[in-house]
Amino acid sequence: MSAVNTSSFPRLMGDVGGTNARFALQEAPGAQPSQVRTYAVSDHANIDGAMKAYLEQVAGPKPRQGAVGIANPIVGDFLRMTNSPWAFSIEALRVELGLDRLLFINDFTALALSLPSLQAEHLRRIGTAGIADPKAAIGLLGPGTGLGVSGLLYDTAGHLVPLGGEGGHVSLASANAREDAVVAVLRERFGHASAERALQGAGLVAMYEALCKIDGAVAASLDPAGVTAAAMAGSDARCVEVIELFFAFLGSVAGNLALTLGARGGVYIGGGIVPRLGDWIDRSAFRERFIAKGRFRGYLDAIPTWLIHAETSPALIGAARALDEL
Repeated sequence: MSAVNTSSFPRLMGDVGGTNARFALQEAPGAQPSQVRTYAVSDHANIDGAMKAYLEQVAGPKPRQGAVGIANPIVGDFLRMTNSPWAFSIEALRVELGLDRLLFINDFTALALSLPSLQAEHLRRIGTAGIADPKAAIGLLGPGTGLGVSGLLYDTAGHLVPLGGEGGHVSLASANAREDAVVAVLRERFGHASAERALQGAGLVAMYEALCKIDGAVAASLDPAGVTAAAMAGSDARCVEVIELFFAFLGSVAGNLALTLGARGGVYIGGGIVPRLGDWIDRSAFRERFIAKGRFRGYLDAIPTWLIHAETSPALIGAARALDEL
């Protein structure tokens, strides 16, 4: 890691998803995010409007550097978001905002970079088994507007290296006949039944509608909040089944990630959906599906799983850290 340039503070930090964009300042090296504000993506035609609104509202010296975690692959200068209409040039945005440096990274790469800084109060253990190997890879995934996937690996010098990928778009795998039928409906509807088609807000509605189609029932007009509310109240059996399917699929995808990375350092669950469902994950099939990998059941049972529930988006901390490490 290079030495921190203290003259570059305050720094602008961002965490941009398909629904909300959060911005904050980092006033000094290692400082926690300050002046945090959240903007609805739908309220702004493009990202420049949201960032200008934030910079006009914050007090103190204007930042000269910025780093933003965004729910999108970062390939080249021009970004077109997968789950929102925002599209822009990073360099043109940097010039427009008057910044000396503007770095964009995947939002889950930013969240991965924050993991070493998380305190015990920011985490809740899922299940009781598993002890983290402090030098092994770490896995990360989180359902929200989309499904983010990342991880941390150690390089030969012992430094943690974040992964930037699009693991949310791996194919969704079923484990029984009911899930076979749900995946088949999703495949018919979308062409490719990716993990993200089920494990995001819109995926809750898609699975509810799939269950109605399978059962020959008329689907009610529900949004993601409506599905979760009916499930939490126990007022609709199919909505309850949607949440059960959600955690079963999430456990399977998390287990696949752990095997792929050799994530004996633990697997972390972020994103906005799981915390809003209270303790449902603890009584769900998540942990059983996480370890249900045949001959590698024992390998996975030794890996701890954690839920991230920090109030301030840890991805903001990761974005700031990226300015020093990437």
